[in-house]
Amino acid sequence: MHLRARIGFPALFVAAAVITVGGCAPQDDSTSDDAASPGTSATAPACDKGKLGTHTAGKLTIGTDKPAYAPWFQDDPANGKGFESAVAYSVAEALGYGKDQVVWQTVPFNNSFSPGAKDFDFDINQVSISDERKQAVDFSSGYYDVRQAVIALKSSPYAKAKTIADLKGAKLGAQVGTTSLDTINDVIKPGQKPAVYQKNDFAKSALRNKQVDAIVVDLPTAFYITGAEVTDAKVVGQFPNAGGATEQFGLVLDKGSKLTTCVSQAVDGLRGNGTLADLEKQWLSDAVDAPVLK
Repeated sequence: MHLRARIGFPALFVAAAVITVGGCAPQDDSTSDDAASPGTSATAPACDKGKLGTHTAGKLTIGTDKPAYAPWFQDDPANGKGFESAVAYSVAEALGYGKDQVVWQTVPFNNSFSPGAKDFDFDINQVSISDERKQAVDFSSGYYDVRQAVIALKSSPYAKAKTIADLKGAKLGAQVGTTSLDTINDVIKPGQKPAVYQKNDFAKSALRNKQVDAIVVDLPTAFYITGAEVTDAKVVGQFPNAGGATEQFGLVLDKGSKLTTCVSQAVDGLRGNGTLADLEKQWLSDAVDAPVLK
């Protein structure tokens, strides 16, 4: 997760308490992979607005991690501020659920796409769509096209890296279970084992304390970290999409969920009518392109 002038994202105060709530989301009997959208079940339910078979009748339960980070959220996911909070409410509206009918659920990042029944109708937390993850959960259509980026302290020799090969000698770090960590292992292939952290906060602290030479996060997160949190660091560059494929964030649903097709249709509609582009411009526009590491 997760060159340019300092960005203007607002400062945040992020809550640290983690809440867990039990429950089980409704599941479809079919778990076929023949679907119209990534990870969807074959059965296409009627998407009656506001009348879907949700986790709680008449409500739409949305999961995300806590703390919730900028620029994706701003303090409280329920406030509608930040790109993913705004996307979540736009999807809810398209499904026929007003803001007062949305219930937010705390779901740790790795738990969102691990096997097992879910406590949410969908989860939004910068989860990249992958074939491996689709074995355990459903995904909606992608709502954001993302690239990975590397951050280093400005005083580090790795801050001058121009190519992927320039990073092979670095001690690198990333959050566990992320495509950022996959980028380190599969794209950079450094000479030493990367440091793996439960949270990006721990990775940022390691960078600040020079326990690692650089960390890998998604590009918007990289812009926020260097602009507002570790201001003596810089975005060294971004990585090209592997094999020309575009990495996308998708909404996570229970495997075989009856809602998957409806949620994908909502996301597709928001992309088609320009809403996703408008929200990206509103919440992520301060980020400018970083150089691509070859």
